[in-house]
Amino acid sequence: MSGANISSLNPEFFILNGVPGLEAAHIWISLPFSFTYIIVIVGNCGLIYLISQEEALHRPMYYFLALLSFTDVTLCTTTVPNMLCIFWFSLKEIDFNACLAQMFFVHMLTGMESGVLMLMVLDRYVAICYPLRYATILTSPVIAKAGLATFLRGAILIIPFTFLTKRLPYCRGNLIPHTYCDHMSVAKVSCGNFKVNAIYGLLAALLIGGFDIFCISVSYTMILRAVVSLSSADARHKAFSTCTSHICAIVITYVPALFTIFTHRFREKNIPDHVHIIIANLYLMLPPTLNPIVYGVKTKQIWEGVIKLFFKEKDVFAMKQINALIFKSKENQGMF
Repeated sequence: MSGANISSLNPEFFILNGVPGLEAAHIWISLPFSFTYIIVIVGNCGLIYLISQEEALHRPMYYFLALLSFTDVTLCTTTVPNMLCIFWFSLKEIDFNACLAQMFFVHMLTGMESGVLMLMVLDRYVAICYPLRYATILTSPVIAKAGLATFLRGAILIIPFTFLTKRLPYCRGNLIPHTYCDHMSVAKVSCGNFKVNAIYGLLAALLIGGFDIFCISVSYTMILRAVVSLSSADARHKAFSTCTSHICAIVITYVPALFTIFTHRFREKNIPDHVHIIIANLYLMLPPTLNPIVYGVKTKQIWEGVIKLFFKEKDVFAMKQINALIFKSKENQGMF
Protein backbone atom coordinates (compact mmCIF):
# COMPACT_ATOMS: atom_id res chain seq x y z
CA MET A 1 0.00 0.00 0.00
CA SER A 2 1.44 3.40 -0.98
CA GLY A 3 2.19 6.18 1.50
CA ALA A 4 -0.66 8.26 0.04
CA ASN A 5 -3.16 5.46 0.56
CA ILE A 6 -1.99 4.89 4.14
CA SER A 7 -2.30 8.61 4.83
CA SER A 8 -5.86 8.59 3.47
CA LEU A 9 -6.77 5.88 5.99
CA ASN A 10 -5.55 7.94 8.93
CA PRO A 11 -8.53 9.64 10.62
CA GLU A 12 -8.55 13.38 11.27
CA PHE A 13 -9.31 12.70 14.91
CA PHE A 14 -9.94 9.93 17.41
CA ILE A 15 -12.78 9.69 19.91
CA LEU A 16 -11.70 8.78 23.43
CA ASN A 17 -14.61 6.92 24.98
CA GLY A 18 -13.52 7.25 28.62
CA VAL A 19 -14.20 4.19 30.79
CA PRO A 20 -16.13 1.63 28.70
CA GLY A 21 -19.34 0.44 30.31
CA LEU A 22 -19.28 3.15 32.97
CA GLU A 23 -20.17 6.18 30.83
CA ALA A 24 -23.13 7.01 33.08
CA ALA A 25 -20.79 7.23 36.08
CA HIS A 26 -18.18 9.49 34.45
CA ILE A 27 -19.06 12.44 36.69
CA TRP A 28 -18.54 10.35 39.82
CA ILE A 29 -15.37 8.80 38.45
CA SER A 30 -14.01 12.28 37.77
CA LEU A 31 -14.20 13.30 41.45
CA PRO A 32 -11.30 11.16 42.75
CA PHE A 33 -9.26 11.96 39.62
CA SER A 34 -9.71 15.72 40.02
CA PHE A 35 -8.94 15.48 43.75
CA THR A 36 -5.79 13.42 43.18
CA TYR A 37 -4.67 15.80 40.39
CA ILE A 38 -4.82 18.68 42.86
CA ILE A 39 -2.72 16.63 45.30
CA VAL A 40 -0.22 15.86 42.51
CA ILE A 41 0.19 19.53 41.56
CA VAL A 42 0.33 20.91 45.10
CA GLY A 43 2.43 18.09 46.56
CA ASN A 44 5.03 17.79 43.81
CA CYS A 45 5.34 21.50 43.03
CA GLY A 46 5.62 22.15 46.77
CA LEU A 47 8.36 19.52 47.00
CA ILE A 48 10.28 21.06 44.09
CA TYR A 49 10.00 24.54 45.66
CA LEU A 50 11.08 23.22 49.05
CA ILE A 51 14.15 21.48 47.62
CA SER A 52 15.13 24.59 45.64
CA GLN A 53 14.81 26.87 48.70
CA GLU A 54 16.13 24.71 51.54
CA GLU A 55 19.92 24.51 51.55
CA ALA A 56 19.93 21.35 53.68
CA LEU A 57 18.14 19.58 50.79
CA HIS A 58 20.77 20.50 48.20
CA ARG A 59 22.02 16.92 48.03
CA PRO A 60 21.92 14.27 45.23
CA MET A 61 19.07 12.32 46.81
CA TYR A 62 16.82 15.39 46.83
CA TYR A 63 17.88 16.53 43.37
CA PHE A 64 16.71 13.16 42.06
CA LEU A 65 13.51 13.54 44.09
CA ALA A 66 12.90 16.96 42.51
CA LEU A 67 13.41 15.40 39.06
CA LEU A 68 10.93 12.66 39.95
CA SER A 69 8.39 15.27 41.08
CA PHE A 70 8.83 17.28 37.87
CA THR A 71 8.34 14.11 35.79
CA ASP A 72 5.21 13.20 37.78
CA VAL A 73 3.63 16.66 37.36
CA THR A 74 4.34 16.68 33.63
CA LEU A 75 3.00 13.14 33.20
CA CYS A 76 -0.30 13.89 34.94
CA THR A 77 -0.71 17.23 33.13
CA THR A 78 -0.31 15.38 29.81
CA THR A 79 -3.38 13.24 30.48
CA VAL A 80 -5.61 14.40 33.34
CA PRO A 81 -6.97 17.73 31.96
CA ASN A 82 -8.07 15.98 28.77
CA MET A 83 -9.49 13.12 30.83
CA LEU A 84 -11.57 15.53 32.94
CA CYS A 85 -12.90 17.19 29.77
CA ILE A 86 -14.17 13.75 28.71
CA PHE A 87 -15.80 13.12 32.09
CA TRP A 88 -17.28 16.60 32.62
CA PHE A 89 -18.10 17.95 29.16
CA SER A 90 -18.07 14.85 26.90
CA LEU A 91 -15.31 16.49 24.83
CA LYS A 92 -14.05 13.20 23.46
CA GLU A 93 -12.44 14.25 20.19
CA ILE A 94 -8.65 14.44 19.94
CA ASP A 95 -6.72 15.32 16.79
CA PHE A 96 -4.82 12.42 15.24
CA ASN A 97 -1.40 14.06 15.61
CA ALA A 98 -2.26 15.34 19.08
CA CYS A 99 -3.12 11.76 20.04
CA LEU A 100 0.27 10.56 18.79
CA ALA A 101 1.98 13.36 20.72
CA GLN A 102 0.12 12.46 23.91
CA MET A 103 1.01 8.79 23.39
CA PHE A 104 4.69 9.70 23.02
CA PHE A 105 4.81 11.87 26.16
CA VAL A 106 2.87 9.39 28.29
CA HIS A 107 5.21 6.50 27.51
CA MET A 108 8.38 8.62 27.50
CA LEU A 109 7.57 10.13 30.90
CA THR A 110 6.61 6.81 32.47
CA GLY A 111 9.94 5.44 31.22
CA MET A 112 11.71 8.46 32.68
CA GLU A 113 9.90 7.97 35.99
CA SER A 114 11.20 4.40 36.12
CA GLY A 115 14.71 5.61 35.31
CA VAL A 116 14.69 8.24 38.05
CA LEU A 117 13.58 5.65 40.61
CA MET A 118 16.54 3.52 39.51
CA LEU A 119 18.88 6.52 39.92
CA MET A 120 17.51 7.14 43.41
CA VAL A 121 18.27 3.54 44.39
CA LEU A 122 21.79 3.86 42.98
CA ASP A 123 22.16 7.02 45.08
CA ARG A 124 21.27 5.03 48.21
CA TYR A 125 23.69 2.28 47.14
CA VAL A 126 26.58 4.77 46.91
CA ALA A 127 25.55 6.50 50.17
CA ILE A 128 25.46 3.23 52.15
CA CYS A 129 28.24 1.22 50.49
CA TYR A 130 30.68 4.08 49.79
CA PRO A 131 29.80 6.81 52.33
CA LEU A 132 33.28 8.44 52.33
CA ARG A 133 33.28 8.80 48.53
CA TYR A 134 29.60 9.79 48.20
CA ALA A 135 30.23 13.50 47.58
CA THR A 136 33.01 12.86 45.06
CA ILE A 137 31.09 10.21 43.09
CA LEU A 138 27.71 11.96 42.84
CA THR A 139 28.79 15.44 41.81
CA SER A 140 26.44 17.95 40.16
CA PRO A 141 27.72 17.18 36.61
CA VAL A 142 27.23 13.45 37.20
CA ILE A 143 23.67 14.05 38.43
CA ALA A 144 22.88 16.26 35.40
CA LYS A 145 24.31 13.69 32.97
CA ALA A 146 22.38 10.87 34.64
CA GLY A 147 19.12 12.82 34.36
CA LEU A 148 19.82 13.68 30.71
CA ALA A 149 20.67 10.05 29.89
CA THR A 150 17.39 8.91 31.48
CA PHE A 151 15.45 11.40 29.35
CA LEU A 152 17.27 10.49 26.11
CA ARG A 153 16.83 6.75 26.74
CA GLY A 154 13.06 7.18 27.07
CA ALA A 155 12.77 9.52 24.09
CA ILE A 156 14.86 7.34 21.74
CA LEU A 157 13.02 4.13 22.64
CA ILE A 158 9.53 5.65 22.51
CA ILE A 159 9.81 7.71 19.30
CA PRO A 160 9.26 4.57 17.15
CA PHE A 161 5.82 4.18 18.81
CA THR A 162 4.56 7.20 16.86
CA PHE A 163 5.86 5.97 13.49
CA LEU A 164 4.65 2.40 14.03
CA THR A 165 1.20 3.69 14.97
CA LYS A 166 0.98 6.26 12.17
CA ARG A 167 1.75 3.66 9.48
CA LEU A 168 -1.33 1.59 10.41
CA PRO A 169 -4.57 1.94 8.40
CA TYR A 170 -7.65 2.94 10.42
CA CYS A 171 -10.54 1.74 8.29
CA ARG A 172 -12.71 0.31 11.13
CA GLY A 173 -13.47 3.61 12.84
CA ASN A 174 -11.79 5.99 15.25
CA LEU A 175 -13.28 5.09 18.64
CA ILE A 176 -10.65 4.38 21.33
CA PRO A 177 -12.05 2.72 24.48
CA HIS A 178 -9.73 4.63 26.80
CA THR A 179 -9.28 7.92 28.64
CA TYR A 180 -6.00 8.80 26.91
CA CYS A 181 -4.00 7.72 23.87
CA ASP A 182 -2.18 4.60 24.99
CA HIS A 183 0.04 2.90 22.40
CA MET A 184 -1.70 -0.48 22.24
CA SER A 185 -5.19 0.97 22.67
CA VAL A 186 -4.65 3.13 19.58
CA ALA A 187 -3.02 0.29 17.61
CA LYS A 188 -5.94 -2.06 18.31
CA VAL A 189 -8.33 0.40 16.62
CA SER A 190 -6.47 -0.24 13.36
CA CYS A 191 -7.68 -2.71 10.76
CA GLY A 192 -4.08 -3.58 9.92
CA ASN A 193 -1.58 -5.96 11.47
CA PHE A 194 -0.28 -4.41 14.69
CA LYS A 195 1.88 -7.38 15.76
CA VAL A 196 5.04 -5.28 15.24
CA ASN A 197 3.61 -2.65 17.60
CA ALA A 198 2.94 -5.29 20.26
CA ILE A 199 6.41 -6.84 19.93
CA TYR A 200 8.26 -3.52 19.94
CA GLY A 201 6.12 -2.23 22.82
CA LEU A 202 7.04 -5.26 24.90
CA LEU A 203 10.70 -4.90 23.88
CA ALA A 204 10.73 -1.23 24.94
CA ALA A 205 9.10 -2.13 28.26
CA LEU A 206 11.79 -4.76 28.87
CA LEU A 207 14.63 -2.44 27.86
CA ILE A 208 13.37 0.31 30.17
CA GLY A 209 11.47 -1.34 33.01
CA GLY A 210 13.35 -4.65 32.89
CA PHE A 211 16.74 -2.94 32.97
CA ASP A 212 15.67 -0.63 35.80
CA ILE A 213 14.23 -3.47 37.87
CA PHE A 214 17.45 -5.45 37.35
CA CYS A 215 19.58 -2.49 38.52
CA ILE A 216 17.28 -1.89 41.49
CA SER A 217 17.43 -5.57 42.49
CA VAL A 218 21.23 -5.72 42.25
CA SER A 219 21.59 -2.44 44.15
CA TYR A 220 19.34 -3.56 46.99
CA THR A 221 21.15 -6.89 47.16
CA MET A 222 24.44 -5.03 47.62
CA ILE A 223 22.82 -2.64 50.11
CA LEU A 224 21.45 -5.57 52.11
CA ARG A 225 24.86 -7.23 52.23
CA ALA A 226 26.50 -3.99 53.37
CA VAL A 227 23.85 -3.30 56.02
CA VAL A 228 23.95 -6.84 57.46
CA SER A 229 27.73 -6.56 57.83
CA LEU A 230 27.42 -3.45 60.03
CA SER A 231 28.36 -4.17 63.63
CA SER A 232 25.99 -1.64 65.21
CA ALA A 233 22.29 -2.51 65.39
CA ASP A 234 21.46 1.22 65.43
CA ALA A 235 23.49 1.75 62.24
CA ARG A 236 21.67 -1.14 60.56
CA HIS A 237 18.34 0.33 61.64
CA LYS A 238 19.18 3.78 60.23
CA ALA A 239 20.47 2.30 56.96
CA PHE A 240 17.25 0.34 56.43
CA SER A 241 15.24 3.45 57.33
CA THR A 242 16.76 5.46 54.48
CA CYS A 243 15.53 2.84 51.97
CA THR A 244 11.94 2.52 53.23
CA SER A 245 10.49 5.40 51.19
CA HIS A 246 12.26 4.16 48.04
CA ILE A 247 10.83 0.67 48.42
CA CYS A 248 7.31 2.12 48.85
CA ALA A 249 7.73 4.27 45.71
CA ILE A 250 9.02 1.29 43.70
CA VAL A 251 6.08 -0.91 44.72
CA ILE A 252 3.39 1.68 43.92
CA THR A 253 5.03 2.38 40.54
CA TYR A 254 5.83 -1.07 39.20
CA VAL A 255 2.85 -3.16 40.36
CA PRO A 256 0.16 -1.31 38.32
CA ALA A 257 2.68 -0.77 35.48
CA LEU A 258 3.38 -4.47 35.05
CA PHE A 259 -0.34 -5.28 35.24
CA THR A 260 -1.10 -2.74 32.50
CA ILE A 261 1.74 -3.79 30.20
CA PHE A 262 1.09 -7.53 30.28
CA THR A 263 -2.72 -7.47 30.25
CA HIS A 264 -2.66 -5.34 27.08
CA ARG A 265 -0.54 -7.92 25.28
CA PHE A 266 -1.78 -11.13 26.90
CA ARG A 267 -5.39 -10.13 27.34
CA GLU A 268 -7.25 -11.93 30.08
CA LYS A 269 -10.86 -12.23 28.92
CA ASN A 270 -12.19 -12.62 32.46
CA ILE A 271 -11.10 -9.08 33.34
CA PRO A 272 -13.69 -6.48 32.22
CA ASP A 273 -12.57 -3.59 29.99
CA HIS A 274 -13.35 -0.95 32.61
CA VAL A 275 -11.01 -2.69 35.08
CA HIS A 276 -8.17 -2.51 32.54
CA ILE A 277 -8.81 1.20 31.98
CA ILE A 278 -9.08 2.06 35.68
CA ILE A 279 -5.83 0.18 36.45
CA ALA A 280 -4.13 1.96 33.54
CA ASN A 281 -5.20 5.30 35.02
CA LEU A 282 -4.02 4.27 38.48
CA TYR A 283 -0.70 3.41 36.85
CA LEU A 284 -0.41 7.08 35.81
CA MET A 285 -2.00 8.73 38.85
CA LEU A 286 -1.03 6.66 41.89
CA PRO A 287 2.77 7.15 41.97
CA PRO A 288 2.64 10.96 41.41
CA THR A 289 -0.02 11.25 44.13
CA LEU A 290 1.72 9.11 46.74
CA ASN A 291 5.38 9.96 46.13
CA PRO A 292 5.28 13.39 47.87
CA ILE A 293 3.32 11.87 50.75
CA VAL A 294 5.65 8.88 51.12
CA TYR A 295 8.84 10.94 50.99
CA GLY A 296 7.33 13.71 53.13
CA VAL A 297 6.31 11.31 55.90
CA LYS A 298 9.48 9.22 55.80
CA THR A 299 12.13 11.94 55.46
CA LYS A 300 13.07 14.02 58.49
CA GLN A 301 14.87 16.72 56.46
CA ILE A 302 11.75 17.35 54.37
CA TRP A 303 9.65 17.65 57.54
CA GLU A 304 12.08 20.27 58.87
CA GLY A 305 11.98 22.14 55.56
CA VAL A 306 8.18 22.23 55.62
CA ILE A 307 8.28 23.55 59.19
CA LYS A 308 10.62 26.38 58.12
CA LEU A 309 8.20 27.36 55.38
CA PHE A 310 5.13 27.51 57.62
CA PHE A 311 6.59 28.88 60.84
CA LYS A 312 8.53 32.00 61.65
CA GLU A 313 12.27 31.76 62.18
CA LYS A 314 11.96 32.21 65.96
CA ASP A 315 9.64 29.19 66.11
CA VAL A 316 11.89 26.91 64.08
CA PHE A 317 13.97 25.68 67.02
CA ALA A 318 10.90 24.75 69.05
CA MET A 319 9.27 23.04 66.07
CA LYS A 320 12.48 21.11 65.37
CA GLN A 321 12.34 19.80 68.91
CA ILE A 322 8.73 18.69 68.40
CA ASN A 323 9.66 17.15 65.04
CA ALA A 324 12.54 15.24 66.64
CA LEU A 325 10.17 13.87 69.27
CA ILE A 326 7.71 12.76 66.56
CA PHE A 327 10.40 10.88 64.63
CA LYS A 328 11.80 9.39 67.84
CA SER A 329 8.31 8.14 68.68
CA LYS A 330 7.95 6.62 65.20
CA GLU A 331 11.28 4.85 65.55
CA ASN A 332 10.28 3.44 68.92
CA GLN A 333 7.06 2.12 67.38
CA GLY A 334 8.97 0.48 64.53
CA MET A 335 7.47 2.70 61.84
CA PHE A 336 10.83 3.03 60.07
